[in-house]
Amino acid sequence: MSDKLEKKLLLAGKIALGSSLAIYTAELLQLQFSASAGIVAMLTLITTKKGTVRLSAFRLLSFALTSVLAWVTFVPIQCEWIAYGVFIFVLVLLSEAGNWRATLSVNAVIGTHFLMTGTYTPAFFLNEFLLVAIGVLFAFVLNLFHNNYGQKERLQESIHEIEGQIQRILEGIAAYLSQTPQDKSVWTEISRLERRLQTLIQDACEYEGNTFGKEAAYFSRYFEMRLSQCQILHSLHQEMGKMRTMPRQAEIIVQYILYLTAFVTELNEPTPQLAYLEDLFAKMKREPLPTSREEFESRAMLYHILMDLEEFLLVKARFVKE
Repeated sequence: MSDKLEKKLLLAGKIALGSSLAIYTAELLQLQFSASAGIVAMLTLITTKKGTVRLSAFRLLSFALTSVLAWVTFVPIQCEWIAYGVFIFVLVLLSEAGNWRATLSVNAVIGTHFLMTGTYTPAFFLNEFLLVAIGVLFAFVLNLFHNNYGQKERLQESIHEIEGQIQRILEGIAAYLSQTPQDKSVWTEISRLERRLQTLIQDACEYEGNTFGKEAAYFSRYFEMRLSQCQILHSLHQEMGKMRTMPRQAEIIVQYILYLTAFVTELNEPTPQLAYLEDLFAKMKREPLPTSREEFESRAMLYHILMDLEEFLLVKARFVKE
């Protein structure tokens, strides 16, 4: 079973179970509009664990505001459709001002209950509060059940997968500079890796949202770092495409890239590789001046490639430091 299908099945199961249990509990308590408890549970369950906690707090806090707004809107305005329009207008403004947009749908449903019954007794306020509280409670409990361990394992496996792809791309770049024929397009490999990293960043953010530990943010930062490196490789590849001739100094960079490939690992701190690169910059400066315009342009491109490789390593160095 694929990861995406597993996530969809788990989410669908949690929403179905949470909504059903919320409605059943509301019916046991003989609450009016018991089905609304299921709606609250469903709309709250679609978030992550952290999102559920935050959204649950917002729902409970905004409930009081919604109840007061319904009372001051529906009582003086006799025409129902006008009253509801005014209620929604003010509710949207308050939701935007308080950054509570996610609570708007549930609060609008609560407003319709007040509109339909015209009841503003303490008992009815308690009825509406319990509908929200029950839905929130089941959403919170069911969102605690999440396959975090399995997701963490998949993210850790993806780290090694991504490192292997970057290594192969660097080998492809070295082959291009040494004018060795290749079966695959480096450009295609870079583009495919960028798309893969964007997906992994989303997965890592989801994992972070479902984990309360401090280390949860590591994966998203790691994949963002690799995406930045991938974008640098994209730029480096474009520089190579502009070279009309391949000067002999390109072999120096080829050897460095092949050396660098072995150090594209999660735990590597790139200080030695940066020191080696500084020696290459110094060596390039000692080379005789180019004798033709084409050689000058190609040498300049090589220098840009070295600068890109330096930024490639600095991105990892900053990640390690952080």
